Amino acid sequence: MDKLCCFTTACFPYVGVHSSYSVGKGKNHEGQIKYGFSLVKGKADHPMEDYHVAEFVQIEEHELGLFAIYDGHLGDGVPAYLQKHLFANILKEGEFWADPRKSISKAYERTDEAILSHSSNLGRGGSTAVTAILINGRRLWVANVGDSRAVLSRGGQAIQMSTDHEPNTERRIIENKGGFVSNLPGDVARVNGQLAVSRAFGDKSLKLHLQSDPDVQDINVDLDIDILILASDGLWKVMTNQEAVDIARRVRNPQKAAKQLTAEALKRDSKDDISCVVVRFRG
Repeated sequence: MDKLCCFTTACFPYVGVHSSYSVGKGKNHEGQIKYGFSLVKGKADHPMEDYHVAEFVQIEEHELGLFAIYDGHLGDGVPAYLQKHLFANILKEGEFWADPRKSISKAYERTDEAILSHSSNLGRGGSTAVTAILINGRRLWVANVGDSRAVLSRGGQAIQMSTDHEPNTERRIIENKGGFVSNLPGDVARVNGQLAVSRAFGDKSLKLHLQSDPDVQDINVDLDIDILILASDGLWKVMTNQEAVDIARRVRNPQKAAKQLTAEALKRDSKDDISCVVVRFRG
């Protein structure tokens, strides 16, 4: 990876910068595309487990926007690792410029293998991931595992760009691997009665019955697309895609929009960690 430089004050990885409340903003080189983020710790009695990436970088003649949400569980070792390594691993793939889809999938797989090999240091937990790579302001590549979600606004209409990987929807795959899906304890479907997502990084004890390969989607960013929202399920548990888009479009400053979204989720009594990145493509 040659000639990488950042247009924001904080270049990835955001190692060691984590607290119970975090906000920030930035923009691309020309200043036309702006972003903001807001992260709020939930009410659970454990440290913040959501991590994010939000920045623009220059690699040779290409400008890349890199945006991500990583929602950890059973500790923050895995999401912290993803924050540091996942985008770097994607961009190190030799075929990235020719075949982004293949490169993203291979990097997700190799990153998960590295996480599992370091499980003694990273802990027994895992993490979801939703990543978005904006190439030269024109082509957007979104990938995810788990239930962190990416949503676009096209002319004010919400378009989901990620897939929620839930145990009930992938029950057959889990059972074919020798696992099971149970709503006990509680009322949420879980893999082997433990994990409420069917795909995740890490989770070594469940990996025989879990997948970590991402769903990948891409889209041309035309003049009708004005906003991208990435968020953890702390937001999506209490808000529809359209409600999130409506809130974000009412606020022209993307940092204020991200803060408004997390505040609204808290108002609606979301108890989980809440993290949100808002990208405004123009205006």
